[in-house]
Amino acid sequence: MARNTYQTRLTELEEDVLYLSELVAERVRFALDALEDKDTDKAQEVIQGDHEINQLYLDLEKDCIDLLALQQPVAGDLRFITASFKIITDLERIGDLATNLAGYAIDAEKDVYPEVDIRRIGDAALDMVDQAMDAYESEDSDLCRSVAERDDNIDEMCSNASQTVVRDLMTGSDFEGDGDLEPEEFLVDVRRLLLTIRDLERIGDHAVNVAARTLYMIDNDDSLLF
Repeated sequence: MARNTYQTRLTELEEDVLYLSELVAERVRFALDALEDKDTDKAQEVIQGDHEINQLYLDLEKDCIDLLALQQPVAGDLRFITASFKIITDLERIGDLATNLAGYAIDAEKDVYPEVDIRRIGDAALDMVDQAMDAYESEDSDLCRSVAERDDNIDEMCSNASQTVVRDLMTGSDFEGDGDLEPEEFLVDVRRLLLTIRDLERIGDHAVNVAARTLYMIDNDDSLLF
């Protein structure tokens, strides 16, 4: 393979990884909209579109393997390709979490614990993903570290939200005041809410993974990997 063709493929790989990130972020936003608005049509759109993310992931995985096998890159190029390979895995998993969120939007009977601001948590987690991908595109080490530092905030938000639900379950205060749902239905929706919180926290974790791989790609610095 001619050198200019090789460099073109590296550029195309970066562009495709960024496109995958944009697609995944869009699906997460749609899922959050569906949760907020009880929009089952938008939720179905997220679920049905998951195959597109999976196929793009597989195509990019093949591109990375081909570049590694055929070009035997070294130094910066090797770190770029291997980091991209890991990053697309995190992006694909975020896409799966978007599908989970869309499923919760379809299954929810009603809002339980409206004081738990799911949209705020989701927007914060998604902003971390966007910031991590900005760091990847611009090769910004400081931005990578900033993403990692924000993870504690997401963890705290999710912990506080979960504690609100568990505390009220233990006291029985919210259920006693809710005559619209049978106990079994109420508990199913509570479980759905707790799973929603968990999946939003995982989106933040994947954003940190992207930032960690990007930092390694830029500076050969593995400090965020462990």
